[in-house]
Amino acid sequence: MSALTTTRLRPLAAAIALASCLAAPTTATAAAEPNSPAPAADCALVGKTGWTDEGHNTDATQFQPSRGVRRVLTLFVDFPDAQATDSTDAYATQLAPAADWMSRASYGRSRLAISSVRRWIRMPADSTSYGFARGLTFETHEKYVRDAITAADPYADLSGYDMVYVVPTKAAAAIPFSPTYLYDPNTPGVTADGARLKWAVTFGQDMWRWGYKVAAHETAHTFGLPDLYSFTAPTHQYAGGWDVMGNIAGPAPQYLGWHSWKLGWTRDNQVACLPGQGRRTVRLTPVERPGGTKIAVLRTGETTAYVAESRRAKGNDRAACSTGVLIYKVDSAAQTGEGPVRIMNANPTATPPAGCTQLDLAAYAPGQTFTDPDTGARIDVLTDGRAGDVVRLSKT
Repeated sequence: MSALTTTRLRPLAAAIALASCLAAPTTATAAAEPNSPAPAADCALVGKTGWTDEGHNTDATQFQPSRGVRRVLTLFVDFPDAQATDSTDAYATQLAPAADWMSRASYGRSRLAISSVRRWIRMPADSTSYGFARGLTFETHEKYVRDAITAADPYADLSGYDMVYVVPTKAAAAIPFSPTYLYDPNTPGVTADGARLKWAVTFGQDMWRWGYKVAAHETAHTFGLPDLYSFTAPTHQYAGGWDVMGNIAGPAPQYLGWHSWKLGWTRDNQVACLPGQGRRTVRLTPVERPGGTKIAVLRTGETTAYVAESRRAKGNDRAACSTGVLIYKVDSAAQTGEGPVRIMNANPTATPPAGCTQLDLAAYAPGQTFTDPDTGARIDVLTDGRAGDVVRLSKT
């Protein structure tokens, strides 16, 4: 699969800790509903990996802002051994919907302003020389990015952009997948027109299989999100298609509510938090729609929590294979690709219809309950409806 952030081969030290907003869980002795619900910050988790993870202490030096306008320049490249014979139009059209998708998924709080150099830019080396087939390293990937930037310099002023998309010709079979480039501040890196290039997505031939959402997946790595698919088989054992950071071609057209909160698209007043013992009833509005309470978080430890959110598929993507309350465990100490988010499956013996996997049927319905005896966590689904779902969090 394509979304291997190659710079994770050179992780930084621990990310900057924002201790003031990441309070340790408090403990309540009463099992009744709290008179004054806990603030959302009491359920935020500290990332422990020093890289892309589920913690709220995202390193603002290593990763780019996830809110506001991100200016993106697309470069179309070919190679001496793989020369383009077609127009760049189809390539631009393939990726163009990513901007609207990102705006919708972020409730309008993140926008990709994508521009293109509408010509083929010849790379200085053969496509086979960049190491994709041999196991891409940070150094060879950075050379690929540097060569593309240098070759594009006569045609564009790159100082006016936040990041670059590098799109190869279909003839370049040796560029099969789409890794993200995240700069290493401890090296000279890549510069153009007097500015340091910090972030880039280098697309591969898999963009024709995954479609425009590969841009949403890879760009989110530059915001600090980890991979939710497994680096060992089975590939989609943890999160299935419920988030674009898992199965890019999956049936659910959205980021998880936890990711939306981490990126600042969901506000603290849209998060219901139970940080310790007690009980709290929450009315959730679907994450696919703006407004309302988006997630209910039951914190279970320093780096762990259970999250409930309402899923009601909507929009141009194909409908989810099931709708209802999605419940998942978040572990901010888990490495990217090792299950930092794990979906709790309400229907583990159900037979999925065509086009769906078993995990795509994981949503809970009214009357169903999730429990974790080891932590005392319990989530009851009480009612549902087109407007959303009501859940009760409790912890003993």
